[in-house]
Amino acid sequence: MGGADVVPGVSGGTIAFITGIYETLLNAIKSIDLEAFNLLKRLQIKALWNHVNGSFLITLLLGIATSVLTLAKVITGLLHDYPIQVWSFFFGLIIISALIVLKEIKRWNIGVFLAIIVGAAIAYLITSATPAETPEASWFLFVAGAFAICAMILPGISGAFIMLLFGKYEYILTAIKEFRIVDIAIFGLGCIVGILTFSRLVSWLLNKYHQITIAVLSGFMLGSLNKVWPWKRTVETYVDRHGEVKPLVEVNILPNEYVGEPYFLQAVLFAAGGLLLVFGIDRLATLLTNTD
Repeated sequence: MGGADVVPGVSGGTIAFITGIYETLLNAIKSIDLEAFNLLKRLQIKALWNHVNGSFLITLLLGIATSVLTLAKVITGLLHDYPIQVWSFFFGLIIISALIVLKEIKRWNIGVFLAIIVGAAIAYLITSATPAETPEASWFLFVAGAFAICAMILPGISGAFIMLLFGKYEYILTAIKEFRIVDIAIFGLGCIVGILTFSRLVSWLLNKYHQITIAVLSGFMLGSLNKVWPWKRTVETYVDRHGEVKPLVEVNILPNEYVGEPYFLQAVLFAAGGLLLVFGIDRLATLLTNTD
């Protein structure tokens, strides 16, 4: 999840969904409530640990933190040097992920089809938006954190891309690298408030309208394919705070329009690798579930 969350276009929620921990994650986050606070206040640590599924949360958080700290430079470097191969891998990964999520739908009807279309349309519009110039005030960092973390637990919508739209992706990565405690703390507080609030909404929707919610989530994944399409042309650029020219607006193009395209076969192979990886994870998860 951490590795996915640092890529603007891939959602950690997608990884949670295909590995079968999504609803466990939502329930664990939702359990951080008033009862948990009272247990902490009375120093009933063991009861608190059981209440919030501490073993699951601490393992997951350590994994995400380790991945963010170790893979942020690696993934951004690979995206810079091998963009077509990396985006192709994620394209294949998301396609098969959406199909696996769709298997959860047991009763197909017009409402389900409409929910998929609505979810895809929303994700497409979000991933087609242009990053904005935004203030660096504390209140805005808080808001950016709250919205970004909500997207991070939604399959198909990337929290990293939401941070790009808010104009805070590079700002927060730089704050982490430079260890700017105040900025990190404010952003982190926004993340905490956002995830505690939003996880309850998604969990309620899954319990109350499971089929429709699953359909919308799968639609999010399909709509996000717009962002991870490997072949793009930059039509507008900007200069970041370090003086580097970065793409601001990109449009998707066909492989044959890409000047000097030598990577089509590699793109197909990397997309197939993403498909096989997720398929293998899904088969393994099914096998372990049946064994239990």
